[in-house]
Amino acid sequence: MCPSSASATKSCPVPSELCSTSSRTQRSISCLAIMSQNAVLVTGATGLLGRQVVRAFERESWTVKGTGFSRADGNSILKVDLADAAEVEKVLDIVKPQAVVHCAANRYPDKCESDPEGTRALNVAASKSFAKLCAARDIFLIYISTDYVFPGKPGDAPYEAGATPRPTNLYGQTKLDGEHATLEEFKSAGKPGLGVVMRVPVLYGDAEVPSESAVNILMESVWKAQEEGAKIKMDHWALRYPTNTEDVGRVCQDVATKYLQAGDRSALPQILQFSSEDKYTKYEICQLFGEIMGLPIAAIEANTEGNDPNASVQRPYDCHLSTKALKDLGIDVSTQDFTGWWRWSVRAFRK
Repeated sequence: MCPSSASATKSCPVPSELCSTSSRTQRSISCLAIMSQNAVLVTGATGLLGRQVVRAFERESWTVKGTGFSRADGNSILKVDLADAAEVEKVLDIVKPQAVVHCAANRYPDKCESDPEGTRALNVAASKSFAKLCAARDIFLIYISTDYVFPGKPGDAPYEAGATPRPTNLYGQTKLDGEHATLEEFKSAGKPGLGVVMRVPVLYGDAEVPSESAVNILMESVWKAQEEGAKIKMDHWALRYPTNTEDVGRVCQDVATKYLQAGDRSALPQILQFSSEDKYTKYEICQLFGEIMGLPIAAIEANTEGNDPNASVQRPYDCHLSTKALKDLGIDVSTQDFTGWWRWSVRAFRK
């Protein structure tokens, strides 16, 4: 039979023919048995945010397992179809985490519009099922959400955690529906406070490919602007508050520790928000990248027109999130300096 000690979780020496063959995840998870006072499961662990959430918990000596799909390695990252409740249930019962950070989502607004059914299945239905399974096992769950749950009308921001959401696009709506589904499952189970929502804005950080981040990808625009005949229009209307994924990971770990140690979690806030105070339009980010790289951006034209009324995705103007709820809990909401991080990040690539 499979080893059950924590020391055996790195790999399984048992021949595959002796392991369960009952599901697609049999080789990824059936030979794992994790028993730890500080175990966490991170969904979407191969993504931009998930990777840093994993690292943040590892730094604090948690036993960490992640889930992924196409990039799962079957060892530290388990291949799990989150839409399959049986697979999720099996992972939870084997890993036995005290906490789950649910990062997995369709988080690209344009892709959400092109695949509404798939988006609802992952962002809402899978999140609801995950929350129900966690509630039944007394597992603390952090559901990662977005600032796009708010309309972002001029003059409305900053939004407190209790402000009335009113999404302007399908992405924001499905994440809001996922929030409601998650919190309702814990409420129905009589365990309010065991599940919380963490809203974050646009993210940047160490990316495997620039397209992982709506911020990182702008560096490619700056490089394209160096090509002969290039002409690029860049939004100079909507305000964004780019936040580093490493900071989000740290806050998730701090929140998990705080809530798991709390005597009465029902008295703690169920909706939290984290954001940098650094404020930029996409055009201003390109200006900064150009200055850092020593590259001209004359080929990038500032577009101040705002949303095209005929566009399939309507983006908010300013969804700045208040971090008051986190501050009231004593959680450190400081963030890395946007300019400083990028100067450090590209130092080896500057011409």
